[in-house]
Amino acid sequence: MTSRDPGKRVRKAPAERRHEIVTTAAHIGLTEGLECITLRRVADELGVQPGLVGHYFPSADQLVAEAFTSATMAELDGLLPEESAGPGHDTPLHALRRFFTLISSTEFDNVSKLWLNARHLSRYRPVLRDHVVEQELLWCRRIERLVAAGARAEVFRCDDPWAAAVRILVAIDGASAYINTSADHRTAPIAHMARAVAESELSLPPGTLAP
Repeated sequence: MTSRDPGKRVRKAPAERRHEIVTTAAHIGLTEGLECITLRRVADELGVQPGLVGHYFPSADQLVAEAFTSATMAELDGLLPEESAGPGHDTPLHALRRFFTLISSTEFDNVSKLWLNARHLSRYRPVLRDHVVEQELLWCRRIERLVAAGARAEVFRCDDPWAAAVRILVAIDGASAYINTSADHRTAPIAHMARAVAESELSLPPGTLAP
């Protein structure tokens, strides 16, 4: 009969270990802020030595940037999947209505805080800035694709889906800039501002995108 050493660790494949590190860092960034992501903090969360994290991410700035992308990408895939409309999926109208319902919920608050946090830090961290710009463009493209699908189906009236997508995202970000303000002071005036902008951009009657 043999006994297994309880302190012995199972060696993980490099891709699996890297994914684990980024996912852990993303959770820290979402719940506590990007400034709290350090090699030591991530190592402590995983129960490994900081040197192991440093092996995959010699630069903490790169880990912070990838953690941001991981968190925001996961959120985007939940809000607007790659194929948000089309055969077997919601209609463009239903997909957009679902999108605004989700982003107006308190469950979206941590992601709003993360975007605000990342935009501030990106002024000083070029690697993070590149990731922020890339994610902004990706979010715009997802919205543009949905708007274009609705325009082709004549559900929306929109001559320039890209411009509409940019303005909708700017409205979302503008409202999110007040995410750290008390709920009582921000909910009523701006809670549905982005939705109203989208309805105007797409020539929809007010309230069409409401839940």
